[in-house]
Amino acid sequence: MRIRGGRRWLRGRVDRDHGLGLRLTLACLAAALVMIPFSLLLVVAKMPLNWLDARVAGELHAYALAHPLVTRALIVWTDVFGPWPWRIAVIVYAAWLFCRGTRRAAVWAVTTVTVGGLLGLALKIIVARARPRLPDPVALAPGDSFPSGHAVNATLGAGVLVLLLLPVLPRWGRRVAWAVACFLALSVGYTRIALGVHWVSDVVAGIVLGAAVVAATTAAFETWRREHGRRPASPVEEGVEPESARVVRDRE
Repeated sequence: MRIRGGRRWLRGRVDRDHGLGLRLTLACLAAALVMIPFSLLLVVAKMPLNWLDARVAGELHAYALAHPLVTRALIVWTDVFGPWPWRIAVIVYAAWLFCRGTRRAAVWAVTTVTVGGLLGLALKIIVARARPRLPDPVALAPGDSFPSGHAVNATLGAGVLVLLLLPVLPRWGRRVAWAVACFLALSVGYTRIALGVHWVSDVVAGIVLGAAVVAATTAAFETWRREHGRRPASPVEEGVEPESARVVRDRE
């Protein structure tokens, strides 16, 4: 039974009749290959602290010690928009879409967040970079430093949710949604640096990796749509599945 199940899963990834599974699989492989040019950042992370990392860490740490109220606000912000809240938000919304009939977009969303998170974790293990060691730390975090898991997941979560919501938003709302998503990803990254638990390069790497995974799986989804005779769409403006707007409204 297990062998048959494995063959069925493999067939679903390579059979043209199951194009979405094939495309998402290839996109995941492409996202993994991002680690090759991404090694330029890995080299930076492996080297002794560069002047930017060291200078920013020192200045922000001094500010955090001098302004405890701001530091507390940063801690709240980084917890509220941490990895698990993003994962839960994507899974809940994807489940809702699945029940409404937008099943393929829901699968895309969960796949994107899962793959991105696993790639970030793999990079942490491979690079094994130590976190900043500062006098009188204002916050602590477990595990390795590069890339920032908070930055990876904030970028993944914000990007996925916006691409799911775009079909039901007006034109002005789409611009606002992208602006809010960018702000959340950048602000979460800033909190990790300001609290002294990540270097600047950790956060930059996390945002780059998260954006690369979202871009890869989104391109794969759009390719699948066109292969199945659906009109070409611009995901940045219309979302990953523009047809979902009609489905959701018809079932309200």
